[in-house]
Amino acid sequence: MYRGVKFEKLSDEQIMRQIELARATDAEGVRRVFLADGDALVLPTDRLLKILAVLKEYFPNLERVASYAAPGDILRKSVEELTALRKAGLTLLYYGMESGDSQTLKEIRKGVSGEQSIEVGKRAIAAGMQLSIMVILGIAGVEGSERHALATAHAINEIKPTMLSALSLMLYRGSELKDQFERGEFHPLPPAGLMKELKLIMENVHLPDSERMIFRSNHVSNYIRLAATLPAQKDQLMEDIEESIDYLSQMKDWDIYNHDWTK
Repeated sequence: MYRGVKFEKLSDEQIMRQIELARATDAEGVRRVFLADGDALVLPTDRLLKILAVLKEYFPNLERVASYAAPGDILRKSVEELTALRKAGLTLLYYGMESGDSQTLKEIRKGVSGEQSIEVGKRAIAAGMQLSIMVILGIAGVEGSERHALATAHAINEIKPTMLSALSLMLYRGSELKDQFERGEFHPLPPAGLMKELKLIMENVHLPDSERMIFRSNHVSNYIRLAATLPAQKDQLMEDIEESIDYLSQMKDWDIYNHDWTK
């Protein structure tokens, strides 16, 4: 997504211009703000607190501020810092965990181990933040599917996120994984295999009855859209996954790059 884009931090002046433009457009109507682009939490905590204070001042009806969160950014901040950010209005973090499996995380160069990834999630939850975790079905290929699924389920059980989203692996042209596939070094899961991997994950997710985790698979990368609130609707979700496996097993061919397929 950001390949070829040089990372840089916007200046205070650039950020203020964006905020002032939004205020001039519709100050009363702004209820949600997303701190863009891909790595807002890389900023020092004191600078983020100043930005959040301005947002609260400029938008009187502001209800929620959200941001993506890279694992290293959260690990560099203490629970106390994250709590201060949450109290200042940053209440929701989107964390692309991708997998709970250390080997898979190493292969995709995520920069953290499975245990460190769990610590990332626990730290955000301990700060009182809502946490939306994203995992990628098929990221470990055929050979690593079971390992990836079981470790990911373990991470979910440990973190107990507010929301969980399942995305499906897409091989983007120009990516290293796409090149590995074309050299025969990476073997992607077929569509039904992706659902079988999701089934294994969900079979091993065991949340206390007191928990309420929203699950979605409505990303454009997915073949099937699923939704449930866990653990209350787990039985229905498992039935939906089984039906999806049966349906996707009928596929004769598919495009690994863009999901165009025919029966």
